[in-house]
Amino acid sequence: MFMKAMTAVFGLALITTMACAEELRVAFPANYATSFKNYLSLDRTQNEDQIIRLFANETALTAASENKELPDGSILIGEIYAAKKDKDGKVITSVLGRRIREKLVAVAVMEKKTGWGAAFPDELRNGDWDFGIFSPDGAPFKKDLNTCRQCHAPLKETQHLFSLQHLAK
Repeated sequence: MFMKAMTAVFGLALITTMACAEELRVAFPANYATSFKNYLSLDRTQNEDQIIRLFANETALTAASENKELPDGSILIGEIYAAKKDKDGKVITSVLGRRIREKLVAVAVMEKKTGWGAAFPDELRNGDWDFGIFSPDGAPFKKDLNTCRQCHAPLKETQHLFSLQHLAK
C-alpha cells in the first residue's frame, strides 16, 4: 500500500512539474519586426531546407554590446522560412550558394525571466531562458518545446545562444 501511495505522489509531482514546464510563458511580441533589430540572417544549420532571420530587443543588444550576461527581459526572435525548392523538391540555391527564402513558416521566441529555469531538469535547463514557437500571425503552435530546450541546453558558454557572437551592436 505504501508503494502505491508513493507512486501516486511521485506521479502527481511529475505531472505537476511537467505541466509547469509546458505552460506557455513566452508571449508572441507582435511588434518585433519594427521594434527589434535584425542582427543576423543565414541558412539554418539544423535544417537543410530552412532560412532563419534573427532579431533581438534593446535589452539583449545593450548587454551583448557591453559584453555582459543578457539580463531578465532579453528577447530573441527567429523568423523561420522555408527554402525555395524546384519541381523535384530539391532546395534551390543562389549563385552565392545560399538558400533562397520563400514563405515564413514559424516565429521562434526565446525570452529570459528570472526563475524560469527552475521548472526544468538539468538536461533541459537553459539558465532562465524559455521558448515559444508561433505561426506567422502569432498563434502558438502545439510543439514539444523540449526539442528547443535540449538543443540550446549544452550552450552554457554562450548563454545558451547559437548567435551570441553576432548579437553585439
